[in-house]
Amino acid sequence: MATGAVAKPRPTPVQESLFVWEGVDKNGKVVRGEMRAGGESAVAAALRRRGISKPKIKKQVFSRGRKITEKDLALFTRQLSTMLRAGVPLMQSFDIIARGHANPSMSRLLNEIRADVETGTSLNQAFRKYPLYFDPLFCNLVGAGEQAGILETLLDRLATYKEKTLALKGKIKKALFYPVMIIFVAVLITAIIMYFVIPSFKQVFTSFGADLPYPTLLVIAMSDFVVANWYWMLFGSLGAMYFGWQAWRRSPTFQRLVDRYMLKIPVIGEMLQKASVARWARTLSTTFAAGVPLVDALDSVGPASGNAVYKDATKQVQAEVNVGTSLAQAMQNTGVFPNMAVQMTGIGEESGALDSMLSKVADYYEREVDETVDALSSLIEPVIMVVLGVIIGGIVVAIYLPIFKLGQVV
Repeated sequence: MATGAVAKPRPTPVQESLFVWEGVDKNGKVVRGEMRAGGESAVAAALRRRGISKPKIKKQVFSRGRKITEKDLALFTRQLSTMLRAGVPLMQSFDIIARGHANPSMSRLLNEIRADVETGTSLNQAFRKYPLYFDPLFCNLVGAGEQAGILETLLDRLATYKEKTLALKGKIKKALFYPVMIIFVAVLITAIIMYFVIPSFKQVFTSFGADLPYPTLLVIAMSDFVVANWYWMLFGSLGAMYFGWQAWRRSPTFQRLVDRYMLKIPVIGEMLQKASVARWARTLSTTFAAGVPLVDALDSVGPASGNAVYKDATKQVQAEVNVGTSLAQAMQNTGVFPNMAVQMTGIGEESGALDSMLSKVADYYEREVDETVDALSSLIEPVIMVVLGVIIGGIVVAIYLPIFKLGQVV
């Protein structure tokens, strides 16, 4: 009688943790390191096999940590460049930066990259495993630095690039934050007046038994509408912002439309254009200086500009350069680059110093953004004050008009 084979249960996978260890090697030297294992006994056994005695083993416990930001990545790039220039070995540099970083999430990321490199993975391939933090531009330049033996030089350029890009984004956010907050406060105050204040005055006006002025009737009608439909207005506004944001993220057509109209806004559009040109020139200068061919370098330039209009223009430039058109002529054919940027690029091509000239273009437009931000701040404050005065003042006058007329009658 045949019997069926009894299936063996699958072994439960062991949950590995990260352990920090310290011990003494065969030469009497104190050594330290990290190891992933299922427990302290497994770490101790592995260390014994390596001839390390008197081990001190401690499980590494990480707090959750905050989100990894662009500032964290820029700081890491600068620190790694500085340490490699000072002659600190790559693995030791990662260890020092990871241990001293204030963000536990960043420390975990660096430890994982360090572990990949220790197993034989190249540094740029280790970075490519984390595309959320390291874009193709970053990985390509690191790869070029590894192949040419100038990793610390390219990391220094990358750090400068990231720092300048981060500073530029900060200036734009600073310029846009103030008016947005003022508008938000104005809408909030107006809504509070419409919902709580006007209904109280409406009861007083009803007791007058007299005809109310047209401005007062208009304000009361607006208040009645807000009181009756506030939930639709609130959730409708939030829903419109949410779906608008999702459409901008997911639809290239909608994003292109928004970016195109943003560039047409007076003052703000000019600032956004200069910022896009500055990022475009800075990115192309950095990649071209690293020895990346011009056509290949343009792959990373479009997305780095931060504007769909310039992203599309970059594709057109790349196609024209690929068939032999000069970079300056291709830029001029798009119709979106300022004449000064086109002319300086042409000079850079003719003199053989394209990367240096593009860097100067980026510096120039970054200074222009600074001046535009200062001008915008000084211009927009009185404009917002006038708008707020008209809105809030108009409501107050409309409320008190019946009281003034009543006082004249008495």
